Amino acid sequence: MQQPLDPHDLDTGTLALFAGFAATSAVQDELAARGFPDLRVSHGYVFQHLLHARPTIGDLAEKLGMTQQGASKAVAELERLGYTERLPDPHDARIRRVTLSHRGHEAVAAARHARAALEERLRHRFGTTALDAARILLADLLDDLGGAAAVQRREVRPPR
Repeated sequence: MQQPLDPHDLDTGTLALFAGFAATSAVQDELAARGFPDLRVSHGYVFQHLLHARPTIGDLAEKLGMTQQGASKAVAELERLGYTERLPDPHDARIRRVTLSHRGHEAVAAARHARAALEERLRHRFGTTALDAARILLADLLDDLGGAAAVQRREVRPPR
């Protein structure tokens, strides 16, 4: 029988990763409760590129670091679920652009609400000073490890 692992013994990166997994699970549970049970974490990588732009499948594939076929498949799934739609380009009807649907925007709002509620719960549990210190440290670690620029450009991708 394996001995239980004390989370305090984990290295910083693993601990941050697992804390992120737990936070993501809490957000996913809240999204499901709010009527979005079919949203997956991977959908967020697509959504981040549709918040302020209407890319083509090719543009989206490039941003996501995947093939056009892969991006098209991801968008087709989101379209089938009602979160995205493809619209003709206003200047060239041959070009189709991907955008969030009304339901997609509702999902973004629900996710933001869920993350804010989680943040408030953590603030209540650990206090403003401790939570702010943890956020500052995590942001500094992200910057030191070279990940802050991808966040700023909304080009975060899972590691290979």
